[in-house]
Amino acid sequence: MNKRFVAILLYATLLGSVCAQEFRCAVSVNYQKLMSTTQAYATSDTKIFESMKQAVEDFINARKWTALEMEQNELLDCTFSLILVERSSLSDFKGQISVQLRRPVFNSTYTTGLFNYMESADFTFSFNESQPLDYDPNTFYGNLSSAISYYLYIMLGIYFDSFAPNGGEPFFEVAHTICQTAENSGFKGWKSTDNQKARYWFYENHTNSAYASIHQAYYLYHRMGLDMMTKDQPQARQNIISALREVQNVHKARANTLAVQQFFDVKISEIVSIFTPAPTEEQKAVYDIVKQVSPINAPKLKNFAMQ
Repeated sequence: MNKRFVAILLYATLLGSVCAQEFRCAVSVNYQKLMSTTQAYATSDTKIFESMKQAVEDFINARKWTALEMEQNELLDCTFSLILVERSSLSDFKGQISVQLRRPVFNSTYTTGLFNYMESADFTFSFNESQPLDYDPNTFYGNLSSAISYYLYIMLGIYFDSFAPNGGEPFFEVAHTICQTAENSGFKGWKSTDNQKARYWFYENHTNSAYASIHQAYYLYHRMGLDMMTKDQPQARQNIISALREVQNVHKARANTLAVQQFFDVKISEIVSIFTPAPTEEQKAVYDIVKQVSPINAPKLKNFAMQ
């Protein structure tokens, strides 16, 4: 399996072939807020929402996103949700995107969160049941397909970073291309000036050399940390502390980066669990890092601070 992950640096492409896919993604479309309002079109035939769910599911799971040959047990386990809040025409919608990605831990039944993000409720898109979703990194077919594709490549990047040093690099570059292509579409969320949590910032944080430590953090935390827990827990914890210091380096380069915020939003509960039985000096080291880098999460380690 390791060889397969290292190979992405050589074989990852945008098109791939028509064989096994990469994602095992559960898709949901929540339209309850539409049904509880008196908006025009809100109470029309709900079949379109089932069609939307199926179209997104097929788009993600049935398409080949890389040139990798992946076994069923290697597929990326994720969820993609659309929470609809407004319908302005038969085919025009507004809502939120929610994305989660999980990763298996070696020699265990445990899965760890890698990515968990919900956009603000200003994602607008069009969906026509008679037009299948399409994708090309250099062509803007629509806001829905571009946003989905963007997050798939962000997830591919983080996932493969967690298995090999800089393993996700080619996928972050594809996300970069998708974002640049969509910037002139007129839809919000693609430009750095849109807001502090615009999609722009995820790819920027993962392709800017000033924040290169984030890639090492993913690798140290997961491959050298969690994957080693059943073999050598003390060393695994030391490697996780090293990973947190790499995240701290990103914070020193620029405070409040979206990648760092996302890292601790996903990992903080797991970090508490890992270090609760650890020696006092390890707990203090973890607390000091979190207090500086993610102070909003520091109270969750209050018992560590009392050591």
